[in-house]
Amino acid sequence: MRPFLVVALAALGVGVPQAARADQQRDPQLQSVVAKAIAEAQCFTDQYDSAVWYTLMEPRLRRIIREKDERLDILKQVYCETHRPGEARLPPGLVMALIDVESRFDRWAVSPAGAVGLMQVMPFWPERLGMRRYELIHVAPNIRMGCAILRFYLGYERNDVRKALARYNGSPGRRDYPDLIISEWTRWRGADDLGFPKTPPAPR
Repeated sequence: MRPFLVVALAALGVGVPQAARADQQRDPQLQSVVAKAIAEAQCFTDQYDSAVWYTLMEPRLRRIIREKDERLDILKQVYCETHRPGEARLPPGLVMALIDVESRFDRWAVSPAGAVGLMQVMPFWPERLGMRRYELIHVAPNIRMGCAILRFYLGYERNDVRKALARYNGSPGRRDYPDLIISEWTRWRGADDLGFPKTPPAPR
């Protein structure tokens, strides 16, 4: 989490949410979910929707990440993983907000609990999946695993976003972390309806 947010929360007397904990991401059912996400790494996008996504989000991310290729890679992976065929859709703005809070889009970020990368994934995941731990600092596998974990918790909590976020962070029953993510989500909205069937215009 960004240092200035930690300081601000502490100054307000708000409990500072902890980084994702291993006891949460170790949920036994998660292993097959994450393994499936890794195995199905293909990316399918609608050309119009992806163009809208990049147009809306690239200028916002440019303020944080100077390197163009890295910006575009992050945007591509977030779009593709939130629109994965055959899986429940994730709001891409929510994922962008989660990354913003967890790592400030720093793929090298490591939490005190050992969570790594953009979405702060626990380092035992690559080892379980026959991957190398260093892959967690790479954009694609980190976002792929993080989205699979978030999707799992949204399903588990019947699409209650606050409860799912609390589980992702390892703080079920607390509201400070979900509230922080949802507040940041307002900054990344604008493209969350992409990928859904277009409503035809009403007949005149």
